[in-house]
Amino acid sequence: MPLRLPPSVKNWISLAGATIALITLFMIVFLFAVTAFLGAQAAYLGLVVYILLPSVMLGGLLLIPLGMWLTIRRERRGEERLEPGWPRIDLNIPHQRNAALIFVIGTTVLLFLSAIGSYEAFHYTESTQFCGQLCHAVMEPEFAAHGDSPHARVVCVECHVGPGADWYVRSKLSGLYQVYAVLTDGYPRPIPTPIEDLRPARAVCEQCHWPQKFYSYTYRTQTHYLPDDTRWDIGLTLKVGAPHYAAGFTEGIHWHIHPGVKIEYIPADERRERIAEVRYTNLDTGATKIFRNSALPPAADGKGIAGKVRVMDCIDCHNRPSHRYRSPSHFVNQAMAQGAIPADLPGVKAAAVTLCEPEYATLKEAEEALREGLLRHFREKHPEMLRTRAQAIEEAIAGLQAAYKQNIFPAMKVRWSAYPEHSGHLIFDGCFRCHNSAFTSAAGEPIPTECDLCHLINSQGPPDRQEVAPAGKSLEFRHPVDIGDNWKEGFCTACHTGLLP
Repeated sequence: MPLRLPPSVKNWISLAGATIALITLFMIVFLFAVTAFLGAQAAYLGLVVYILLPSVMLGGLLLIPLGMWLTIRRERRGEERLEPGWPRIDLNIPHQRNAALIFVIGTTVLLFLSAIGSYEAFHYTESTQFCGQLCHAVMEPEFAAHGDSPHARVVCVECHVGPGADWYVRSKLSGLYQVYAVLTDGYPRPIPTPIEDLRPARAVCEQCHWPQKFYSYTYRTQTHYLPDDTRWDIGLTLKVGAPHYAAGFTEGIHWHIHPGVKIEYIPADERRERIAEVRYTNLDTGATKIFRNSALPPAADGKGIAGKVRVMDCIDCHNRPSHRYRSPSHFVNQAMAQGAIPADLPGVKAAAVTLCEPEYATLKEAEEALREGLLRHFREKHPEMLRTRAQAIEEAIAGLQAAYKQNIFPAMKVRWSAYPEHSGHLIFDGCFRCHNSAFTSAAGEPIPTECDLCHLINSQGPPDRQEVAPAGKSLEFRHPVDIGDNWKEGFCTACHTGLLP
């Protein structure tokens, strides 16, 4: 029995809807083939293939019954009478023949261009430039910091969305209010870190940082310039993993993600800067230890944020992997070590760091203040330098302005103090959030706090008077400025706020 369609379907609205649906179906099949056979896994491709195009196709399909309903209604009103057969096109009539030719050629070109355009569109919309400059101009600080990070070649959506359409939808739905806030200029300054809305970090990080790729010890040298312009170098062996990479996660910093270990904690504030309780579970034996923070008030002890228990993740330590805003003491040190700020200018470190402390209203105001401040420093304390080292002073001004512009954004009120970093313990508590003597188990066992638990000090001191440890051994830390044993009694953050010269 031949398939017959009702006469009411033979109208221009239904025909247009069917055409839209077929074109969209073709585009969906094409882009799906791209993902299946070419291995493309762009986050925005999921939006196009699984959300945007199906919505357009659904709209086209809805036009079919709409045209049928309108046709039937007009017939009932007597405005027209349904005739059997389709709308008639007679190619012997010149204007109909020309229209048909234009339609066929135009449709073919449209299909071709739509397929290419759709493919290129999702590539562009997943680019860093799109996220940081076009749509999200308000994200200038994050865009600038990302470009200076180890992840500069990783596009934003790889971490903030990841592959697949489900997390894309979730991230964009959570961002609807953000779009409204940007349009109405009602967003906070600085923009808070979206702690609750981020995808689980291991699901994202381990796409590149292969969990079976074990890391052994890593050596790092850090250069500091003291208030009296003395250079102080410290060489550290970071115990990222075991001494030999083949030993895996048996010890070291990354022991926290050992497959046989589960670390949980209860935060005592929304930014997870204070920890109320740490729970350790040996997944092989089932043994559990609970360490409570006795330094917190009794009401917060063990309660946290509504008692939320969080499994420790990559981002609990590496919470600013691509958007680091360095403190003045850090970025001035770095600029001096790179030669961008001549290190032999007297008092330049202390003067530069001090000038970065005020909160300026605009970047232009900040740059003018930095320039005038450095000139004033040399004019008042070392006037001979303005004659003999004028070029070096100009280099110092340019280097300080460039470093400031990379790390502090006055218009958005973005600075190092607004975004604490948890990987470390110099300016922010970081590791000390858990590794401190306030945490003890019911049996009185503390969480380890020894310095050599995570790193060994191989060398320290001025370059020409370095104290060096024997191979495989660690030096006891020596504070660059003599403060006795005070450094053993509290956290580094008690003094180091990012503004110490």
